[in-house]
Order: sequence, then C-alpha cells, then structure tokens
Amino acid sequence: MPSTIVNGVDLYYECHGKGPPLMLIAGLASDSQSWQPIVQALSRHCLLILPDNRGSGRTKPQEIDTSIRQIADDCMALLDQLELPSATLLGHSMGGFVALDCALRYPDRVANLILAGTSAVNSDRNNALFRDWVSYLQSGMDAEHWFRNVFYWIFSKHFFENRETFNDALRFAVEYPYPQSDVAFEKQVNAIGEFNCRDKLPDINARTLLISGKEDLLFPPEECIKVLQAIPSTSVCLIENAAHSIHMENPTAFTDCVLHFLRNA
Repeated sequence: MPSTIVNGVDLYYECHGKGPPLMLIAGLASDSQSWQPIVQALSRHCLLILPDNRGSGRTKPQEIDTSIRQIADDCMALLDQLELPSATLLGHSMGGFVALDCALRYPDRVANLILAGTSAVNSDRNNALFRDWVSYLQSGMDAEHWFRNVFYWIFSKHFFENRETFNDALRFAVEYPYPQSDVAFEKQVNAIGEFNCRDKLPDINARTLLISGKEDLLFPPEECIKVLQAIPSTSVCLIENAAHSIHMENPTAFTDCVLHFLRNA
C-alpha cells in the first residue's frame, strides 16, 4: 500500500473501490484499519481514501507534533497528491474534529460532510478521561487491561454479551502490528483537548450528515447532535445497538446511512 510525504510526515494511506471520492478520517488511537467493517460495502459505490493520521498506524514518525489543524492539512495535502479537487469527508470522533476543520478552512474541497460519534468540542469529562488513559499507559499498565478499560467506554452493552466477539476484538487490539506509541497517543489527546469550533459551525456550507450511536457514552447523541445542528444543512441518523464505535458494532446500518445520504446529495 502507498505512502506519500506531506507536511513533514510519511503519510500511509489506502485506496479502495471506484466512484465519488470518500475520505474516512479515523479517531483517537485509530488508523485506516479501524474502517475494515465498512470498507467492502462502501467501496462498491465510492473511491475510499483511508489515511493513517499523523501519530498513528504506519504514518511516520509517530512522535511528530500533532494538532487537529495539522491532521486536516495532511488530509487536504493527500487529496492534492491524488489529484482530487474535492471529496466527501467522513470523520469519526477525533476524525470528526478534523473533518470540521477541513470544512471550515477548505470549504471548496469538502463536497459533503459526514460526522460520526463526534461534536465540535470535547467535554471536560472526556478530556479528563483521555488524560487518565495517558497516565495508565505511562504507568506501565499492560495492553490487555488498557484496552479493556477503553472498550467499556466505546462499545455498547450488547457488545459484551458475545464473549467470542469481545475476545476477538481484544486480541486484535493487543496484537495489532502497528501500535500507537505512548507519546503519539498523548499528542493526539492534547490535540483533541485544544480543539473547539463550536462558534464557527454556522459558517459551514457543506451538506452534513450526523451519525450517532444511541448508546454513545463519550459523545451522547442528545447533547452532541444539538450542538452540531448549528451547521445550516444537517440531517441525522441514529443507530440502534451501537455506542461510540458505531461502524464496528453496526456496520450495516452505518453503511446504509452513508449511502442513502450520498445518493441524495
């Protein structure tokens, strides 16, 4: 799979399928591989562009300076490398922050905007929680217990009822061959804590879809959708049996929401 030098990083990315370009921007501690449950279905209809954000996956060096603005600049530079004038951006969690920043600073390059499990600013509770996750890593907590702690926050109660699914997900996380370093994780956490575009939302002119898992603890839909509906043109898709990791828990419903939105663009 290819990589390209942009803004001082060797940016790893994958492309799948053909059609209108759709860039998938991953969240905190995630990378291009986090989208695997929906890649096959979406790539039948779109050219999927999956970057590893700076500070994650196979993008190097991981410990480089990181901000939401810099990740957004990397995404736009990747479009340049691919000779694409614009794309629909789908951002999950931290990736939603990145997509919002792109829509505000590069409006002509954002054909449509899809925001999943995110908001325009992180809550004080989430900032404290993420800093705790940093401290757990720095204290030497073993990977299995660390990921278990994260899973309690990002998956719904239904996820834990299937022991085989839970164990498979935990094993994949612990044994992932491209782990994020402690330093890179902390830099992403700091980037999230510094971002706030709430007052600028009315300036976004992209047609926008808001996707939320009904059981999301990190970005509760009743709070975050209300915030994001300050964007002038929004539609909402609430997904059952899903918490924060919407596209992992209910990939079929997630894909259906995205494709319905794009067909009616």
